[in-house]
Amino acid sequence: MSTIRLKNIKIYAFHGCLLEEGQIGSDYLVNLSVRGNLNKAIKSDELKDTIDYVVLQKIVVEEMEIRSKLLEHVGQRIIDRIFIKAPLVNYVKVTVAKVNPPIGGDVAEVSVTLSAKR
Repeated sequence: MSTIRLKNIKIYAFHGCLLEEGQIGSDYLVNLSVRGNLNKAIKSDELKDTIDYVVLQKIVVEEMEIRSKLLEHVGQRIIDRIFIKAPLVNYVKVTVAKVNPPIGGDVAEVSVTLSAKR
């Protein structure tokens, strides 16, 4: 089993339960880790035989563009899309973090981490 990681994908999005969050938006960081059998790619040196991290990043960006009240919801959408678009992936772990959340305190970020197996 091999792992591909995308670290600190920076995205400006409009998630949150507060009306203001949907209008003003905020910064997010997404970390993604996927596992799959990459033995064929190791031997062939061909993109078609691996998990394309460009596709993974595109999925994250597209799902983060769709407003959600909860980070849990957008995180699960990312997982679901990866399983649809990347057939070699058999495990996904995603962390969605809101930077400087509006929670009335000095908090660097809040995050939700989800994982799933195919």
